[in-house]
Amino acid sequence: MTAFDSERLFAAGFAEHLEVAARTRVALGDDFARMVEAALETVRGGGKLLFFGNGGSASDAQHLATELTVRFISDRPSIPAIALTTDSSALTAIGNDMGFAKLFARQVEALGREGDLAIGISTSGNSENVLAALAEARRKGLVTVGFAGRDGGKMGEVCDILLVVPSRVTAHIQEMHITLGHLLCAALEQGLGLVETA
Repeated sequence: MTAFDSERLFAAGFAEHLEVAARTRVALGDDFARMVEAALETVRGGGKLLFFGNGGSASDAQHLATELTVRFISDRPSIPAIALTTDSSALTAIGNDMGFAKLFARQVEALGREGDLAIGISTSGNSENVLAALAEARRKGLVTVGFAGRDGGKMGEVCDILLVVPSRVTAHIQEMHITLGHLLCAALEQGLGLVETA
């Protein structure tokens, strides 16, 4: 058994991260711009952003909704956003009574309004409950955005805008999802004129 080398792991991990980041920058510029324009139109029209996903993607949903409702770079008026991953009573009732596949779709049915923006996050692009929620969002007239990885999975069937991170490694896909989410927060703050641009 070879000795563990933390320095090699550190260097290799950063090299892989930077490689995926560079590929993402090249691949997703146009799709990112389309998402920003849709998000700006949503907020300017009085709508809100709905975020949802499972596991680490649930954490990203909560993280990004909080950045928007509270603050990202500096103090400014709140931007309306909700994570559909936080209400334990709703989540357990839906899971128990209707099944895990309905976890987010039921909340979109209740809270989504035409003109809102639904952002589903799934590293594989195949999470059944995320796909169901995006389908429900489309049925209700919301704009649908997907954050995915690998080949995008089935998300392309239910998303108006799809950002597919060019990697098959879940950790690197998640790293790019939160980067893209942070850039979306910055774009909303600046595009809505809520903070001074450099």
